[in-house]
Amino acid sequence: MPAHHTSLQRLTQGLREVGPALFNGVPQPHEELLALVWGPRFDRVHALGLAAHQPEQAARTLPALLSAADCFDTLAAQSQRRLRSLILRHHRLYA
Repeated sequence: MPAHHTSLQRLTQGLREVGPALFNGVPQPHEELLALVWGPRFDRVHALGLAAHQPEQAARTLPALLSAADCFDTLAAQSQRRLRSLILRHHRLYA
């Protein structure tokens, strides 16, 4: 299995684990998630703002979120685009 595929799997798994706590009460979670990964680097400032809205979950979500950020930043551009495509597809299926 290519390394970029493994990294993408690890990233998506981490986001699945912290997503429910991080996006709890957020009206448009898919849009928020896309905002985090829209550019070539993970938007850590935006992520910290989301985490600040869930202070009781911060101890659990912050380490996983920062790990996801580091993982995203190491992905090749093609893998970053694939992740965005997966988020958009998931949004269409569950919207």
